[in-house]
Amino acid sequence: MSSVASVHSLWTVAAGAPGKIPAPHIEYTELSPTLIVLGAAVIGILIEALVPRRNRYYSQLLLSLVALAAAFAAVIGLAAGGFGSSKAHIAAMGAIAVDGPALFLQGTILLVSLIAVFTFAERRLDPAAHGNRVDSFAAQPAAVPGGPAEQAAVKAGFTTTEVFPIVLFAVGGMLIFPAANDLLTLFIALEVFSLPLYILCALARRQRLLSQEAAVKYFLLGAFSSAFLLFGVALLYGYAGTVGYAGIAQVVADGAKQIDPALAGTMGNDALLLIGAALVLMGLLFKVGAVPFHMWTPDVYQGAPTPVTGFMAAATKVAAFGALLRLLYVVLPGMRWDWRPVMWGVAIITMLGGAIVAITQTDIKRLLAYSSIAHAGFILAGVIATSEDGVSSVLFYLGAYSFVTLGAFAVVTLVRDAGGEATALSKWAGLGRRSPLVAAVFAVFLLAFAGIPLTSGFAGKFAVFKAAAQSGAGWLVVVGVVSSAIAAFFYIRVIVLMFFNEPKADGPTVAVPSPLTTTAIAIGVTATLVLGLAPQYFLDLAGHAGVFVR
Repeated sequence: MSSVASVHSLWTVAAGAPGKIPAPHIEYTELSPTLIVLGAAVIGILIEALVPRRNRYYSQLLLSLVALAAAFAAVIGLAAGGFGSSKAHIAAMGAIAVDGPALFLQGTILLVSLIAVFTFAERRLDPAAHGNRVDSFAAQPAAVPGGPAEQAAVKAGFTTTEVFPIVLFAVGGMLIFPAANDLLTLFIALEVFSLPLYILCALARRQRLLSQEAAVKYFLLGAFSSAFLLFGVALLYGYAGTVGYAGIAQVVADGAKQIDPALAGTMGNDALLLIGAALVLMGLLFKVGAVPFHMWTPDVYQGAPTPVTGFMAAATKVAAFGALLRLLYVVLPGMRWDWRPVMWGVAIITMLGGAIVAITQTDIKRLLAYSSIAHAGFILAGVIATSEDGVSSVLFYLGAYSFVTLGAFAVVTLVRDAGGEATALSKWAGLGRRSPLVAAVFAVFLLAFAGIPLTSGFAGKFAVFKAAAQSGAGWLVVVGVVSSAIAAFFYIRVIVLMFFNEPKADGPTVAVPSPLTTTAIAIGVTATLVLGLAPQYFLDLAGHAGVFVR
């Protein structure tokens, strides 16, 4: 009792002494994009609780689109106000960086998420069930697959409208992740966007068991990666006595000159720095899907609902590479000679591993998964450049890649047979004769993935390889070009399969989508061609956004 009383007295003394506990200073305007999205997510939860079931779909869709558009407008406003250049600074008491890379990546994430919501809302691809239109998500996710509860939910026409606020929570975490300016904020943002993704992966309407298996794999491996990252954070704190990026960078550069007496035994210990940095990098490389931390990617991409796969493949990569860039360029530039050889190795095995294993795939979603692994290796070539050109080339590549990826997965949702999406490659034979337009659009995306000139993929690869070559990583560029040639083989193989093979009598049909999915695919094609034919404006934009605030 006495200890409780003493704690209470301490609390009352502290509360009674004005000025002793400083109020936090939060720049709400600079944080407005994230606050808008997270606020809308909370409103979305209230809609689920209070609005009648028949009205939820349109309410949630409208709320999500308005929130993401408003947040994107806020990012544009901040960039126009100079917060990406002359007014770049550290906000929220050192927790969040507001600078060019952060705003560029946040704008990309919001645009990608806005288009992804169109695919989430699609309800015309599957045949109606009991007179009700259905989407890609399970009618009652908590029910046993195929059980009476699920059958009753389908019969009643339930739709899983809670996917919209779940997506908004994920987007909120992704917005913070590349802008985090201390390791604890980085970890919290990682969990805020990872947990919703684990849930979304388990919600497929068809192939429920495969979907749930994908979610469990993603959750277990994601928990491992989070543990590695958190342990690395603890070791870096032990090394530097702070979790702030600037503080750690200063101790790396100057050594522990002003040692905190409580940490005198460990501060400046290089073993803590090297092991801690390696563990944090492992956590981030897991999120970007780099080899050897890629094992979750093909299974999760195949099992998750295809709209979720497209959203994850595009938005998560943008957020994770943004965080990786900030860690290497702001926190560990003094360790460049330590981490560059390691990242060389990771980039080489990622490029070659993704390209070679993709050749053996017989499922279109698994093929795109290994394609995304190879692209992670190409982007790492730009990261290794350690220059402003390297940063701007990575920013451009992420923007270009995300639109191609979203468009490609949106096309995959259209090719269907009696069992739902026809993802087996053999079923795509002769698609160009059954539906020339859809096959041509998918061919554009595949050519962009392959890096063929006049597509955004070529402009992006040229930018990252040029930055890598200028920084002395010429051999890495050679490996990248060889990997691109290997990758081009399986992309062109799919195009040949679609246009030059005879269609099977029992082959799939192409569903007619609603204007939502049509818009998503049209934006993907437009971005792919515009960024390929006239990339200079966007390369300049990425160049102006390529300087981190320290």
